[in-house]
Amino acid sequence: MEEYARRHGQDPAAALDDVLAAYFDEEQQDYAETVQAVQEGYEDVKAGRTRPAAEFLEGLRLKHGLPR
Repeated sequence: MEEYARRHGQDPAAALDDVLAAYFDEEQQDYAETVQAVQEGYEDVKAGRTRPAAEFLEGLRLKHGLPR
């Protein structure tokens, strides 16, 4: 941390604050994206936009050349 702080012209406490703030901002963004994806998936299920798991898995198998 001291090396990072020195390279950025900060004292270690300020550098730690900046690093932690950036980390938590990224975590908050990841959380928001996950919540949105779950909501979209739920809306798809409610609207009937689904397909059988066997069909999905077969497509995945073919796409990636996996054996049966």
